[in-house]
Amino acid sequence: MTIDFKGRVAIVTGAGGGLGRQHALALAARGAKVVVNDLGGARDGSGGSLSAAEQVVAEIRAAGGEAIANGASVTDWDAVQAMVKQAVDTWGRIDIVVNNAGILRDKTFAKMDLADFRLVLDVHLMGAVHCTKAAWPYMVAQQYGRVMLTTSSTGLYGNFGQSNYGAAKLALVGLMQTLGLEGAKHNIRVNCLAPTAATRMTEDLMPPEVLAALEPKAVTPAMLVLVSEDAPTRTTLCAGAGHVEAAHITMTQGAWIGLDGDAPERLAAQWEQVRDRSEEMVPPNGSAQGGYEVGRATAYLKQD
Repeated sequence: MTIDFKGRVAIVTGAGGGLGRQHALALAARGAKVVVNDLGGARDGSGGSLSAAEQVVAEIRAAGGEAIANGASVTDWDAVQAMVKQAVDTWGRIDIVVNNAGILRDKTFAKMDLADFRLVLDVHLMGAVHCTKAAWPYMVAQQYGRVMLTTSSTGLYGNFGQSNYGAAKLALVGLMQTLGLEGAKHNIRVNCLAPTAATRMTEDLMPPEVLAALEPKAVTPAMLVLVSEDAPTRTTLCAGAGHVEAAHITMTQGAWIGLDGDAPERLAAQWEQVRDRSEEMVPPNGSAQGGYEVGRATAYLKQD
């Protein structure tokens, strides 16, 4: 079955280049009407120009698609609300939000200025919150919505010198989990994508031969699936160089250590059992973790 987006309206943030550009072009090629959003700033978030977004719009229109440019900063709540209204005023609805905009302010935690920490959180986390929040009421009203949040292997697994970026990116996974639960009854599906791609954001981080294998367009198929009509929800995909994986936050079976004064020593003694991943699970929600623990404790106490 061919995945298409005829009749759908999408916003792609950070779409003036790199991954966002590929996302916007691919959605338009498959029938979506696209708001190409890009502040047009430097990699660290400074500056701004609409020319990058306008160039992508010109590419889409030249190929027979429909698109408009928008230069809102995702950190500006009023501007983001106006962007979503622009999409609805132009095409009557908003179906898809691809939260892709991002910046880097890399330094070790010891040397990082707190302003740089906050700014990265503001762009990646609050930027995605703003765009999703602005579109949410329209999606609820039409009982249809697809939201993609761009996470990262840095958030999932860590990366030296990127504490701000990693904190923001894992926060997006937590946002996805709850929005997926809250959106389910409205047919709003929310997913995360952790891309590995050669873009302006990564050009200094990888050798040329690796960059050549990591074209941004290799990540876009995963995005298309995650925002399609038959999309999953609360799924985190990793994608790069034509390969796709799923990432999960799992929980082991664990061990009973009790409430007595020697509980710390019992934990230390059963450390390997607590960490044993042979029968790990993915809880369906946060409450399930507590329910599992109470159930295991109750079963253990009944044995005595």
